[in-house]
Amino acid sequence: MLGILRRLFLATAIVFSISIATMADQPPDPGSGGPGSGDLPVGGGSPIGGGLVMLLSFGMAYGIKKVYDIKKIHLNE
Repeated sequence: MLGILRRLFLATAIVFSISIATMADQPPDPGSGGPGSGDLPVGGGSPIGGGLVMLLSFGMAYGIKKVYDIKKIHLNE
C-alpha cells in the first residue's frame, strides 16, 4: 500500500508541476484590431489547459483507486 501511495503522490506532483509551468507563460498578443477583425485564433484564444489537467489528474486518481480496490478484493479471496 505504501508503494501505491508513493506512486500516487509522485504522479500528482508531476501533474501539478506541469500545470504550474504552463501557467507561467505570457498571455498572447491581443492583436491590433477590434472584435471581428480576424486577428484572433479559432476559439478566441481561450485557454483549455487548466481544465484538461484537472480532468486527467482526477481520472488518473480514480483509475488508481479502482486498481487498488480490485487488488484488495483478490488478496482477501
